[in-house]
Amino acid sequence: MGDKANMARTDAIVLGAGIVGTSVALHLARRGMSVALVDRAGVGEQTSFGNAGIIEANTVFPPSFPSDPAALLRIALKRASEANYELSFLPRIAPWLMAFRAASRRSRLIENAHLIRPLFGSAVSEHETLMAESGATRYLRKTGWLKVYRTESSFAALRRELDLAAGFGLSFETLDTAGARALEPSLNPIFPRAVFWPQAASISNPLGLTRAYAARFGALGGVTLTGDARSLHRAGRRWRVETDEGALDAREVVVALGPWARDLLDPLGLKLPLAVKRGYHRHFKAQGDAALSRPVLDAVPGYVITPMEMGFRITTGVEFAPRDAAPTPVQFARVVPRARELFPLDGRADNKTWLGARPCFPDSRPVIGPAPGLPGLWLAIGHAHWGLTLGPVTGRMLAEMMAGETPFCDPAPYRAERFL
Repeated sequence: MGDKANMARTDAIVLGAGIVGTSVALHLARRGMSVALVDRAGVGEQTSFGNAGIIEANTVFPPSFPSDPAALLRIALKRASEANYELSFLPRIAPWLMAFRAASRRSRLIENAHLIRPLFGSAVSEHETLMAESGATRYLRKTGWLKVYRTESSFAALRRELDLAAGFGLSFETLDTAGARALEPSLNPIFPRAVFWPQAASISNPLGLTRAYAARFGALGGVTLTGDARSLHRAGRRWRVETDEGALDAREVVVALGPWARDLLDPLGLKLPLAVKRGYHRHFKAQGDAALSRPVLDAVPGYVITPMEMGFRITTGVEFAPRDAAPTPVQFARVVPRARELFPLDGRADNKTWLGARPCFPDSRPVIGPAPGLPGLWLAIGHAHWGLTLGPVTGRMLAEMMAGETPFCDPAPYRAERFL
């Protein structure tokens, strides 16, 4: 994995080997830089391991604070499938929730939709570039994303989103039950409306994809090391992190630590409003020859079924609890019966329940760029529900900035200074 001579010539250290950090490291290596990718776990084994596998080129609005009083009441009574919480944690997360609510005002949602569109608009093509280089195109499905709506009212609430999507030039098809089942015949006809988003893509094995990008990074001379990012400190004019192979120095360091970013940044004096939304997934088999060609969102209960190499992955809604608290996967008791109504699931395809934490800023925009007041430190954090989607496009933008190139889009909306 590299020797001390190579380590001594390191131009940049990337802390965090999830899809974002691995993509950043690969983009830097493609520019001829000597790069070390450091993580205390294996490549892609933390937050990036658990997701719905969707590259959301169709995304318009970020998630928003519920405005429906009935939905808020269900959540408050802990009866909602789309959200759960630990009561003792609420005082700690309350300031963030209030900021999240403020960012959910209509004017702010529209503003954020415009600000994040350049990233989502390039998401699929940037993945395709890295997949082609990494021999990973086998994981890509360009079959779009289907969202089904169990009530006419939930579909009617989409009008603002669909109007804005049309303004962005995004393709979509509004479907009735028969139209949706023409795409996915195994779905049960329990919904009156659906929307098909053909520009979205999906991944059959997110862990395999991240590992393929890491292998390509290694083929370009990059080294992957085991180490604890919290050991990062100044060593003269350089930054130093301790690894299992010894101290590693570089003038530039990228923080791509997902939900662990604050463990490093807070002690350095950079305090950003990064919170975590926990989430779970399990894999199931299908009955008989039932199949899906694409991910399906069941919008009212708020879960996704995605066909994966390891089975049909069911993802839950969000959970507000301490990042490192014990798992409380109670949402499956609400989600799985609803999923069985929609699709003929059989028994479990695994015996594990995955738990991860999504790193989220209140405005749902990531921070991509230099760390204020910390020369040589760069940030690629806060990708919320879109780490898989935005990994490669983040890697490209940050590498362009670090190399002194003109970024492919204006980086100003993603600066950390918006919170300072």
